[in-house]
Amino acid sequence: MQRRKLLGLVLGAVAAPALAQTRSYDVSPWPANRPAPALQALDMQGKSWKLSDLRGRAVVLNFWATWCPPCRAEMPSLQQLAEIYGPEQLLVLALNVGEGPRRIAQYLQSSGLNLTVLLDPQSEAAKAWGASVLPTTILIDAEGRPRQRVRGEVDWSGREAQALVEPLLRRGVRPGVSS
Repeated sequence: MQRRKLLGLVLGAVAAPALAQTRSYDVSPWPANRPAPALQALDMQGKSWKLSDLRGRAVVLNFWATWCPPCRAEMPSLQQLAEIYGPEQLLVLALNVGEGPRRIAQYLQSSGLNLTVLLDPQSEAAKAWGASVLPTTILIDAEGRPRQRVRGEVDWSGREAQALVEPLLRRGVRPGVSS
């Protein structure tokens, strides 16, 4: 009987913090006095991407790595997010930090994901954008202004994520509706 009580106390002490934690991410506003760092990166096919060329569309810029379990866990919901809004409204860019194309391609093939993946082999973009924790996601409005930094794993297909993304879109634009 005492063993059961002790086991219950131990399990309760271990489980309580996990149950109390309602979300595994932190959202903070982009510093008002900090301009968006320049972003120029190659994708997996060698195409050059510049943030300045993406004005008119909101951007979800996700810093991740294949070795990062929370990054891998949120990737399918990032894919869903990209599909819900479409690239004309919201562009989801998965910027891989510190890995080579071969490893990334293996991961993408095994996972079945087809997100636009940009390369940051020297982690220069991650440093410039303050992505010191993976995953980190920067939410950028349709005018090209960073609005929020999200650190940690997010279910990007859920209501909380929708509340983060909707304000980034051009006025009056909703999922599946182009203007």
